[in-house]
Amino acid sequence: LQAYERRFPTCPLIPMFVASDTVSEYKSEDGAIHVIERRCKLDIDAPRLLKKIAGVDYVYFVQKNSLNRRERTLHIEAYNETFSNRVIINEHCSYTVHPDNEDWTCFEQSASLDIKSFFGFESTVEKIAMKQYTSNIKKGKEIIEYYLKQLEEEGITFVPRWTPPVACKSESSISHPRRPVSPAINIPESATKEGLNNKEILNTSSSPSEPTAGTPDDKLDADYIKRYLGDLTPMQESCLIRLRQWLQETHKGKIPKDEHILRFLRARDFNIDKAREILCQSLTWRKQHQVDYILDTWNPPQVLQDYYAGGWHHHDKDGRPLYVLRLGQMDTKGLVRALGEEALLRYVLSINEEGLRRCEENTKVFGRPISSWTCLVDLEGLNMRHLWRPGVKALLRIIEVVEANYPETLGRLLILRAPRVFPVLWTLVSPFIDDNTRKKFLIYAGNDYQGPGGLLDYIDKEIIPDFLGGECMCEVPEGGLVPKSLYRTAEELENEDIKLWTETIYQSASVFKGAPHEVLIQIVDASSVITWDFDVCKGDIVFNIFHSKRAPQPPKKDSLGAHSITSPGGNNVQLIDKVWQLGRDYSMVESPLICKEGESVQGSHVTRWPGFYILQWKFHSMPACATTNLPRVDDVLASLQVSSHKCKVMYYTEVIGSEDFRGSMTSLESSHSGFSQLSAATTSSSQSHSSSMISR
Repeated sequence: LQAYERRFPTCPLIPMFVASDTVSEYKSEDGAIHVIERRCKLDIDAPRLLKKIAGVDYVYFVQKNSLNRRERTLHIEAYNETFSNRVIINEHCSYTVHPDNEDWTCFEQSASLDIKSFFGFESTVEKIAMKQYTSNIKKGKEIIEYYLKQLEEEGITFVPRWTPPVACKSESSISHPRRPVSPAINIPESATKEGLNNKEILNTSSSPSEPTAGTPDDKLDADYIKRYLGDLTPMQESCLIRLRQWLQETHKGKIPKDEHILRFLRARDFNIDKAREILCQSLTWRKQHQVDYILDTWNPPQVLQDYYAGGWHHHDKDGRPLYVLRLGQMDTKGLVRALGEEALLRYVLSINEEGLRRCEENTKVFGRPISSWTCLVDLEGLNMRHLWRPGVKALLRIIEVVEANYPETLGRLLILRAPRVFPVLWTLVSPFIDDNTRKKFLIYAGNDYQGPGGLLDYIDKEIIPDFLGGECMCEVPEGGLVPKSLYRTAEELENEDIKLWTETIYQSASVFKGAPHEVLIQIVDASSVITWDFDVCKGDIVFNIFHSKRAPQPPKKDSLGAHSITSPGGNNVQLIDKVWQLGRDYSMVESPLICKEGESVQGSHVTRWPGFYILQWKFHSMPACATTNLPRVDDVLASLQVSSHKCKVMYYTEVIGSEDFRGSMTSLESSHSGFSQLSAATTSSSQSHSSSMISR
């Protein structure tokens, strides 16, 4: 047993066993009983992509060791803390003395694995778990022998058996058992068997006489708590009262309701200082952007009402308001391009404000506290178009705002009909979602939601939406593609009255005949990934990527005067000096890509060398008739119009490390979907990898 204890806090023979912390510990006064509970940190040998999809680098297990020296037994129980709502792992080990030979130790081990759901990777997780478990069993004997040898080298070859102390108080007379410092006190089973008084232990954690439990003047009414707030311990009730009093004394403006204050306390495990910090930031944000009045003063644009495929739909079995989002049917790119991020964020905020209002209503209707809602997300139709990077970036920023200002409002998230592309989206989004929120996610692939443990466990049959096979008509808009005629330029989007974000994703540029627009990107580390997304708003252009070892001269902006054009958004920057020669001063790293008016182009380029990369949008001249040297009539007419020599693009670029790119985007190089098709000009070579996805 001494050899076994040496495995902690880390064990060099088990590389995946990174660390362990003692959660609670109990020792009987006579030394016969020793119960210790540890939280173990494991680095599971799993594919990197699977770890990113799961959103964790390490897995945590709780292990409870119960040593009884009187009976000469050691019982070990372990269970997983990470993903406990998706995967249930239980393990039991026991060391006992052989009944026929007291010098022999018997070892028994059993374990169970139950995988409910794991982002569509259930079989992979099962294989990994079995591999790790088999490996640990094989190493068990080797590890014990390693530490036994270590003891022998230290001169320890014999440990005397435990004997009861001569003057030993009975364990039932212990009035102040040893307790962990943590406020969450664990009472070991063996302690109750030895006669400890449970009431005594519980009362020491929060005595009514202690100031944290509150005085008669600052206690909340029991009926009020039960009706509107739910179960609260004396400590939690005290935290709520103290934070509310502090707000009343210091905060100028509207004081949030107790239910809302409680959400921030729960989000920070009732740490008053941390809860106060995020609550004050949120109240300042609400006041700055007039969020309290958003439902009364802001009307969603018609585009949102027609194409945003989401809406409220009755309630779940727990009485929570139910919000249905048909994300797979929604044109996220079209909505961002037609409305901008500001309007989209404002609409999401109005949904959350409506959710808070519905929670209050349902609390009155059902006669019990309802402080969160359930969200049902249907991913039928999700494809690579939804992985449009600026759209994903906008989504992440929306999640960031919602997480900061609406904590503990999501009671459950049901994700249905997750397609094969979903793990890629989940990889991008999950790191931005709070761990407590992530535990509320239930993901179903295909038609799994119709089976045991599916939708019927959470929603009454009578209100399951018709598009999921139910009988209830759901009035949520069906979404669909947003017409490109509704798209707006960056300049138009910048004229919004209220700014919830200070930056915009897109930039506009004008391209003229003889005056291309160029963007400089400096690459320090080779194998970085340059990504781009642009729309050709007017005219036809040629898109090029060049590389140069030396930096070009400071950019010069075209005056536009030479073209007799004045344009409010006519940004035009030229970097490549006219004296530079292609092949000597700079080189082309990708084949030119001709893009027609109205096309949307996405792509990526894995850089081979450090240096300076130039993205260029150049005017595409109409070729002359192939059978004659004479220009075509259309060409002549076009040349008479000055505006025909001007093109306009809206673009977005980003540089990311290749490791992150491959691990998250996996990438756009092989993107096919019903919305888009791969450009015929896409190239791929051993030197570089590039892709351009064109949406027509």
